[in-house]
Amino acid sequence: MDQPLWSPSEEHVAASNLTAFREAANARFGLRLTDYADLYNWSIAGKEDFWRFLWDWAGLKGDLGATALADGDKMPGAQWFPDAKLNYAENLLAGAPEGDAVVFWAEDKVKRRWSGSDLKAQVSRLQQALKAMGVGKGDRIAAVMPNMPETLAAMIATTSLGAIWSSCSPDFGVQGIVDRFGQIEPTVLFAPDAYWYNGKSHDVRAKIAEVLKELPTVKRTVVVPYVNEEPDVGGIRDGVRYTDFIAPHEPAELTFERVPFNHPMFILYSSGTTGKPKCIVHGTGGTLIQHVKEHRLHCDLNRDDRFFYFTTCGWMMWNWLVTGLASGTTLLLYDGSPFAPTGNILFDYADAERMTLFGTSAKFIQQVEKSGLEPIKTHTLDTVRTITSTGSPLMPENFEFVYRSIKADVHLASISGGTDIVSCFVLGNPIAPVWKGELQTAGLGMAVEAFDDNGHAVRGDKGELVCTRPFPSMPVGFWADPDGKKYRSAYFERFENIWTHGDFIEQTEHGGWVIYGRSDAVLNPGGVRIGTAEIYRQVEQLPDIMEAVCIGQEWDNDVRVILFVVLREGLTLDKTLEDTIRKRIKDNCSPRHVPAKIVQVSDIPRTRSGKITELAVRDAVHGRPIKNTEALANPQALDQFRERGELASS
Repeated sequence: MDQPLWSPSEEHVAASNLTAFREAANARFGLRLTDYADLYNWSIAGKEDFWRFLWDWAGLKGDLGATALADGDKMPGAQWFPDAKLNYAENLLAGAPEGDAVVFWAEDKVKRRWSGSDLKAQVSRLQQALKAMGVGKGDRIAAVMPNMPETLAAMIATTSLGAIWSSCSPDFGVQGIVDRFGQIEPTVLFAPDAYWYNGKSHDVRAKIAEVLKELPTVKRTVVVPYVNEEPDVGGIRDGVRYTDFIAPHEPAELTFERVPFNHPMFILYSSGTTGKPKCIVHGTGGTLIQHVKEHRLHCDLNRDDRFFYFTTCGWMMWNWLVTGLASGTTLLLYDGSPFAPTGNILFDYADAERMTLFGTSAKFIQQVEKSGLEPIKTHTLDTVRTITSTGSPLMPENFEFVYRSIKADVHLASISGGTDIVSCFVLGNPIAPVWKGELQTAGLGMAVEAFDDNGHAVRGDKGELVCTRPFPSMPVGFWADPDGKKYRSAYFERFENIWTHGDFIEQTEHGGWVIYGRSDAVLNPGGVRIGTAEIYRQVEQLPDIMEAVCIGQEWDNDVRVILFVVLREGLTLDKTLEDTIRKRIKDNCSPRHVPAKIVQVSDIPRTRSGKITELAVRDAVHGRPIKNTEALANPQALDQFRERGELASS
């Protein structure tokens, strides 16, 4: 394809935050940066100046101290702004709009909005209530909460005290919650009475009562009314309704505990499909400055923009979304099914609330297309400037679908990073063209490369996604890993002093990037490395196929490709469809990509953040135990992959 799908206008480029930032950097440092490439190169070569200047330019609150980076040649070990003092909550509330700060939709069941004053009042009352319990710096506050305003307020109150926030969504099972929060020993637990999904309410109080049996450190369980106005909390140990918890405290002036740059603030969790989830600890300053960079420069967000991401509180995109307050945006929160009740609710939300950034997953875009929806014909979406997609690679054809059937004039940014860095390695560039199937750029300050097996950078060929220089949002470490052994093993064993992320990636001739899936799920038939996304791209274009998962099966001292497919309702896999699938893969990929076996299933296991779990499928096929099925949203789906007779023969 020799033409981009979209290019920004000259007026858009001139008015962008990236242009303003580049010109301000030129003036401040006497530079002659003329374009994004110049700005990116300076952000790597002059990383200390770049990150300090970004802080000043964004107007963030806190004292960074005299030193920008200590031990900058060490990964792990680099220390950003070791003398800094700041508070995350202070920066969020300083930016919160006075008008709508938070808008909330729960499918078609609940709609609410808080002004900036409303938000600050709730945070103040929660801060006082937590203080009265003795909560302070370093204490852990956990939440099994929907994506609703009270969750946001509780997180801000927690971080205002220098305490540590950790959350998951209320659809997690008992063991999944305990596997996470049992490791971090929280003092307070926030939970709803129930939640809405697909038009139905799901009471969670009995589940929370079971969870509390395994969390002896919890002194108070705060139940947030959601489905019921005055829920009975009698069956919950040390339970109190949210309204009663804050009732003794009137709104008052907030205080903020300023902490070091790397002071722990968020604990997030790996998916946990290969054992207990790893507790990934993220620091205060690195999280804040990285998010502000991505929001202001890569998403071009400004004060009074209206910022939406479809996410649960168990996915890092929730943490990414809520930092949007620091840039003055209104947060548009949504909880429930993205297709309830008619399939159009998120597009209805975009029109009704004048959404500026529409954030979602690649899977959602694929499902919209498979459902036959064409929002471009049913909605105006006139305020939407940016659509972002993450969670899995966005297929090239899905790029075309967005421009054909959702909105023609929009910045479509496929973004990728992860829970490991609570941010992005590669993401959007609002002043550059969008090319089909490509993530536009490495993030400013992120020294991203593709490495071959020998640790050499490659371009135009697939390799491991690595980062060769330290960056502020590297995790503080893992919880309960005092010598850092697990942390080093996770990211720094493959290549010394280099962050290895675990994605299979390629840089394109346009300077963009293509991600082919997780490198630990790469297929290796005959020693040829194949990214699963290459196969999904072909298969999921076929109208009869709703979803697919591809693995490598150990066979005859080699690996053979096995493809599982979910078909449209009422269809059965036959030889004609198998031949169609094989021909499409062979013609558009290579003979090596063609699966040895194609097997029909009715469901594919996925994590609770919606990601297909290729490794769990691979283990099930090989008869290996799945160590933590609680990490899966639909663990029963694994039964379809065990002891398949089709896979026992050539």
